[in-house]
Amino acid sequence: MEKERYLKRIADDLLKLRLEAFGAVQITGPKWCGKTTTAEQQSSSIIKLQDPDLRAGYLATAKTKPSLLLKGATPRLIDEWQVAPVIWDAVRHAVDERRKKGQFILTGSTVVDDDEIMHTGTGRISKMSMYPMSLFESLESNGSVSLKRLFDGSNYDIDGEMSQLSIENLIFAACRGGWPASLEDMSRKAKLLIAKDYVDIICREDISRVDRKNRNPSLARLILKSYARNICALAKKSSMLADVAQEMERISMPTFDDYVEALEKLYVIDDIEAWSPAIRSKSVIRTGKKRCFVDPSIAVAALGASPETLELDLNTFGFIFECLCFRDLRAYSQAIGGHLAYYHDRYGLEADAVLHLYNGKYALIECKLGSREIDDGAKHLLELKRLILEKNQQQNQTSIKEPDLLMVITGGEMAYTREDGVKVVPIGCLRD
Repeated sequence: MEKERYLKRIADDLLKLRLEAFGAVQITGPKWCGKTTTAEQQSSSIIKLQDPDLRAGYLATAKTKPSLLLKGATPRLIDEWQVAPVIWDAVRHAVDERRKKGQFILTGSTVVDDDEIMHTGTGRISKMSMYPMSLFESLESNGSVSLKRLFDGSNYDIDGEMSQLSIENLIFAACRGGWPASLEDMSRKAKLLIAKDYVDIICREDISRVDRKNRNPSLARLILKSYARNICALAKKSSMLADVAQEMERISMPTFDDYVEALEKLYVIDDIEAWSPAIRSKSVIRTGKKRCFVDPSIAVAALGASPETLELDLNTFGFIFECLCFRDLRAYSQAIGGHLAYYHDRYGLEADAVLHLYNGKYALIECKLGSREIDDGAKHLLELKRLILEKNQQQNQTSIKEPDLLMVITGGEMAYTREDGVKVVPIGCLRD
């Protein structure tokens, strides 16, 4: 039987480095994003705790002597370890006893509550995140523009680099999502079914299994739908609660919060935090979260949308495109160490994304689907940079670091550097 083709992931090199530095590595992220397959590329033995034929025996062993489950060639992959949380402490203890690097890889698709494990694993178990596949990992972005090189120097020439992705291609990619299974050889209709089934299973099964608490699948779907309606917007929880209450009465804020927390534990919801520096005095900075999913296809499936409907509604797709950009930026920034935020003040000045790197550098980014919006996006970024410089001059000190990169990510075809220094980069050219 021919072995399935493995598409290289950004996580491959990150996992290799962590196995070199730590006794164990935990890979977190949503189900179906490829965690187990990626871990298998570097593991020498594997135990799958959710194997239906062996699960009962594994759980019995975990209760009596969990160390027996750790025997095997290393690195040993323990898939869905959260089925038996005691495994965490057993791994931490084994790492201390063996005093060797690269002993275990733990994968799982849900967050385990702190009270289910005795020790944090700090210094022994390194944690790394995985996301659904970026356009570069799915071979749809040609990778002709490197995010790392954009940060490294202003002399990086991107002018004339071309994306082969049309708007129609982008819409389909967003609807299909970055799920590895959707890239297999099948019809377009079948590819689109993966994300729909993902949302169905989350609402029908996982929302209750995540912490063994019975929840209403219909309510879970309504909350996902409300999130999707407000994707990449600064929607208040109260407005989303009112949205849900129109279709289902008797829902309280504690209930809404409970469902959202469960969806966060499943790595489905992945909101963007605010960047809140005092750039101009007496300006109220928006500090609420920007609503977002870990993959744009979740929003499409929750809305019941399709490539055909979105082609006729590019305004809605503009928000889904922003979610697509966030997913890819999260994946690409892993390789250089970073995290995402956003900026928005009461005067309407904004940056869709603020990408902070751990070395102190950061980028102000706008996500604009069409070429006609690029000027507006660039103006926002330049005005924000001007205010930062003005603030520093007023205080006669560098209180807020000047941005290292101003970039507009677009759904267009050509990359170029504007005369004002703003980089315009098609999402179909970007890579880590």
